[in-house]
Amino acid sequence: MCERYKGQKIKIRRLSLRDYDKMVEIWRSSGLPFKPKGRESKASMKKQIEATPDLLLGAEENDELIGVIIASTEGRKGWLNRIAVVPEKRGKGIAKALTVKAEQALRKRGIKIIGLLVHKSNTPSINLAKSLGYTPNPEILYLTKRESDDA
Repeated sequence: MCERYKGQKIKIRRLSLRDYDKMVEIWRSSGLPFKPKGRESKASMKKQIEATPDLLLGAEENDELIGVIIASTEGRKGWLNRIAVVPEKRGKGIAKALTVKAEQALRKRGIKIIGLLVHKSNTPSINLAKSLGYTPNPEILYLTKRESDDA
């Protein structure tokens, strides 16, 4: 699927394990934390790609991966995770295009509620989410229990 976003020819496609190193590079350049021994390990990504290949998407320009998104679901609710675009390509609608495609993939699975967790200081991601109709829920406190710091 090749479309134009703000004058650029961008292809949105499914990610494969071959994209792993570039995916990590994009996360790091975007300032996203990276857990190489935990949920973002190559083995973990392999499992996720095999289980839900339609939910890991990348944006390409001239055959170069420039943005990624990982969606997930446990069957009742969908989640958008790891939305990242290389810094020099931001502000061109790429994250929005990836998000819309991920939402469509979740909707095809019958998902009616989609959520995302964004760090309070990540203003660009908050603005992106709000522009797509997401609203903060002040009634929910996100708590975690981790097996290790790398989990």
